Amino acid sequence: MITFTIAIVALVLGYVLYGAFVERVMGVDKNRPTPAYTKQDGIDYIPMPLWKVFLIQFLNIAGTGPIFGAISGILFGPAAYLWIVLGCIFAGSVHDYMSGMISLRRNGASLPEIVGDELGSGIRLIMRVFSLFLMIMVGAVFVTTPAGLLAGMIPSDWGFFGTAEFWSVVIFCYYIMATLLPINALIGRIYPVFGLALLIMAIGVFVGIFMHSGNMPEITEAFHTHHPKELPIFPFLFITIACGAISGFHATQSPMMARCLQNERHGRIAFYGAMITEGFVALIWAAAAINYAGGSTNNLADIMASTGKANPAVIVNFICNDWMGRVGAILAILGVVAAPITSGDTALRSARLITADFLHFKQDTIWRRLVVSVPIFVLAGTLMLIDFDVLWRYFGWFNQTLSIFTLWAITAYLYKNGKPYIITMIPAMFMTMVCTSYILVAPEGFAVNYMIGSIISIVVTIGVAIAFLFVFKSRKTLAA
Repeated sequence: MITFTIAIVALVLGYVLYGAFVERVMGVDKNRPTPAYTKQDGIDYIPMPLWKVFLIQFLNIAGTGPIFGAISGILFGPAAYLWIVLGCIFAGSVHDYMSGMISLRRNGASLPEIVGDELGSGIRLIMRVFSLFLMIMVGAVFVTTPAGLLAGMIPSDWGFFGTAEFWSVVIFCYYIMATLLPINALIGRIYPVFGLALLIMAIGVFVGIFMHSGNMPEITEAFHTHHPKELPIFPFLFITIACGAISGFHATQSPMMARCLQNERHGRIAFYGAMITEGFVALIWAAAAINYAGGSTNNLADIMASTGKANPAVIVNFICNDWMGRVGAILAILGVVAAPITSGDTALRSARLITADFLHFKQDTIWRRLVVSVPIFVLAGTLMLIDFDVLWRYFGWFNQTLSIFTLWAITAYLYKNGKPYIITMIPAMFMTMVCTSYILVAPEGFAVNYMIGSIISIVVTIGVAIAFLFVFKSRKTLAA
């Protein structure tokens, strides 16, 4: 409990202190017109109040990751707390804020265009394909999870209307409307409702942690893995907990809200603050899960596997029902349902915007938006047919790998503008090492020897860092 409490306080201090420092590094001009006004079109570029921008950004990024990822991550032990706090303050929030602010300065440019401007046209092409595929994958992944949870809340005598298949169709139809309609027509109206549900869920579970006397391991036990399968903390923890610490998906969402910010000063709350808030959600669910299991990762794994598969949704249902009563449980589970839905809808919307940006195809009419969106809907629907467990594992690696490109692009931006680029270069190097190691040693990767894979990942990371400094110092010399 002491470690959990300190972690909560650390996140608050991270926003107040390091968030202010990162804002100074970026530099803000309250008098600079934002694209919400200079490119206002009533569809994607619309000035919105700060509270609404923050709420949409938070709900965009807070999918199942900070809930299911954190529950699976605490199986590694209290090292999960460290990763959530340090990753959120020094990597994830900086990643989200910088990508959002650079987009703001470039008329709401989408992530592939930002990365391409900084790292070259070849990387731009890779990012276009990579980002687009990830958005479509998110749209598919974040249909299955909420559909299953909603089906579990429906009485069994409802027949087809109580099945996951029925709710998958309903959710996917909502995604189609959210992708095509102006952002304030559906997303801007329904998100306050989703936000309230998510807030009630977080508060209820947070209170439950202090009201239920479960054993919670402290930080002194953090430096060796507690995972029942004896998976090493590095790199598996850093892929398992993505959205609660750092997630490449977030940088695809930041440009969407960069097109709606009324003032540059709002960026810190909207981008850095939303990520810190997601860190709170991840901490709460990690602590609640291990508390409910009596401090034993083996017990937690057994509870999650009680339906035959290692499913974090099981522990979510148990905690909500046991700690919050029937009504509270319904509200809490609705909050958990809201999280993936409010990421899936904007993921497909982002896919439309990314495609339209690189095709230079205006989105001023519903028919133009349909031309871009129909292939996206078809691909997302096809991916929904793939086994969820397989899709989720690859989504995790794709997601974290995307953050590498974004962090190196931000580092290039800071370097070229004479700013302290070390604040993103260190996270970029760390995530390069994590993702390289994971794809080498993981069973769904190349499954090479752990030690060999780790050494190769270190060599690759050092090589990338040296190449980066060499290339950009050379460009700076030529420019001079």
